[in-house]
Amino acid sequence: MVRRATPAVLRDPLSGPSAPLMAEAPTHTTPLPEQLPPTVSVVVATRDRPVLLARAVQAILDQRYAGRVECIVVFDQSQPGPINVTVPNDRRLRTMSNDRTPGLAGARNTGLLAATGALVGFCDDDDEWMADKLGRQVDVLLDNPSAPAVGCGVVLVENGRESAKPATLEQVTFSDLLRGRVWELNPCTVLARLDIVREQVGLVDEELPGSYGEDYDWLLRTSKLAAIPMIDEPLVRINWHHGSFFQRRWTTISAALTYLLDKHPEFSTEPAGLARIQGQIAFAQAASGQRAAARRTAWSCLRNNWRERRAYLALAVSWHLLTPSSVVRAAHARGKGI
Repeated sequence: MVRRATPAVLRDPLSGPSAPLMAEAPTHTTPLPEQLPPTVSVVVATRDRPVLLARAVQAILDQRYAGRVECIVVFDQSQPGPINVTVPNDRRLRTMSNDRTPGLAGARNTGLLAATGALVGFCDDDDEWMADKLGRQVDVLLDNPSAPAVGCGVVLVENGRESAKPATLEQVTFSDLLRGRVWELNPCTVLARLDIVREQVGLVDEELPGSYGEDYDWLLRTSKLAAIPMIDEPLVRINWHHGSFFQRRWTTISAALTYLLDKHPEFSTEPAGLARIQGQIAFAQAASGQRAAARRTAWSCLRNNWRERRAYLALAVSWHLLTPSSVVRAAHARGKGI
């Protein structure tokens, strides 16, 4: 059950779509009235996966949560279609088209600006929320009024096999995310305060090439405000597909990660974290045939952290000792990515 909190802890929903708001120009919001638990908006971006979408949406609508839930499905580069789900009386299902930049970032922002809840979450159209996710996370936010968001552990589903991955940190700080990508903290596990997202964190960055790493960038910005508490229990089922949308878009990956480093100069304070990103860039450059650039980036990476294995893999690919596909397959066999 959700415990009561003082009215100042969470805020009223904003009344409909608005322009993107940033930290330097906050807008006043009124305190949430006494009717708790708060309403939650859930944004699901989708494109051409109707069966998986129905499964994801039904899991959201079936949450064991006493408050109201609105599920906003945003169809990217396609017209909204019927969704084969059952909508309980205390739930609301909305569908709309992405009216912003085509791609995941624009679709998520379309949903964010249409949300009417005090809290907002995201769910990919091929993942599933477990029934207690919202109830557990709302409790944490009510108990931690300074937290901008909350995450949780996951169950990784791969080739029909499930493996639980509880959260390894009690809370995730900005420094944690600079040092390494906290895998359990991703948009599908996060529940955030909508007013803080709109006023201080800002929208998902639509300038990122191919929307690659948009979630990481958004979480970096969120964690700058305050640490993000984590529920160790796995409350989201993540379906991991080896045929990643980005797997062969190496040029886009390289450009997006370079953009990310330029946007967050704080990476220079964490040499191992900087080397991790540089190693990914070097591998993407090598995989896309930019062998000389890959070698330069790999050597820069090793100067920051000689233990960064991605740099050695990038060099091996650039010298034709390994193929990109063989490296990716080997990483996936170990439950990892590049």
